[in-house]
Amino acid sequence: MIKETLSKIESAISKIQAGDGKEKAELISLLSKLKAELSALPESRIDDARSIAHFTETAAHEATRANKSLERKNLSISGIAYSVKGFEASHPQLVEITNEICMILARMGI
Repeated sequence: MIKETLSKIESAISKIQAGDGKEKAELISLLSKLKAELSALPESRIDDARSIAHFTETAAHEATRANKSLERKNLSISGIAYSVKGFEASHPQLVEITNEICMILARMGI
């Protein structure tokens, strides 16, 4: 399930038109790091990771829609932030990568 969601996120990132190629390449690199972090999670944290993945997928989807909804984008980014809070102490690398992805998307105006 998480692998499928990450594939969808990767697909959405590949469709991003805003920003330059460097930012897009950085997003793809960060997504690879995120995949590695998620694969190392214990089974007890998988449901929490799914929440992060779903909110991230939603944010990526909203960012690439032709008729973008600022409200939906903001809600999905808030969902990411809320979901990640539980990982701050136990998985700081996961939180850092997720925050970097959000910051790049924000810089790109997404």
